[in-house]
Amino acid sequence: MAGSTKKAPTGSKPQADAGPLTSRIGKQPVTLPKGVTATISSSDVHVKGPKGALSRKLPERTKIAQQGDLLNVTSDAPGRAAPRLQGLARALLANMVTGVSVGYEKRLELHGTGYRAELKGKTLFCSLGFSKQIEYPVPDGIDVDIPKDTKGTLVILRGADKEVVGQTAATIRAFRPPEPYGGKGVRYKGERVREKAGKAGK
Repeated sequence: MAGSTKKAPTGSKPQADAGPLTSRIGKQPVTLPKGVTATISSSDVHVKGPKGALSRKLPERTKIAQQGDLLNVTSDAPGRAAPRLQGLARALLANMVTGVSVGYEKRLELHGTGYRAELKGKTLFCSLGFSKQIEYPVPDGIDVDIPKDTKGTLVILRGADKEVVGQTAATIRAFRPPEPYGGKGVRYKGERVREKAGKAGK
């Protein structure tokens, strides 16, 4: 009939609030290995272990609660921002725990005639085919190892901070990225360089 309205079924109840959204990864707790401790303040987290100590400011509207050797991350941000911030905070926290307990490592290979690296004090000298050696001050928190049997063609970077280790490796690689003709340059160990055939003379 015209003008009729549908009524809600008898006994129906309004849907309950499902609560804030959570991240599938972010809601998983981070376990503190033996020998690793965490200190949490309102906006910062400090993690200490056998490989060093790291501190970081927490992403906005996130919190970390500790229960024994478990760290749980939550976020009270509105809408879909909550799982994004929760997942980010959890990933950063997990990287810190791994860094101070196990550490991170990057290996760089120098390909080319006469290409080699040498460490003097806290400065890395790289001979990469230029008229002068490149002098690179090694950042704090990074240990550099150049095995003697590699004759300076392998550089191993180690540290507790994943971001610093990765950025240091990227900076050294950028001194002379591997070229597509012959593959000379600095590359990550195991990196596949797509080489071009070049021009064939007739």
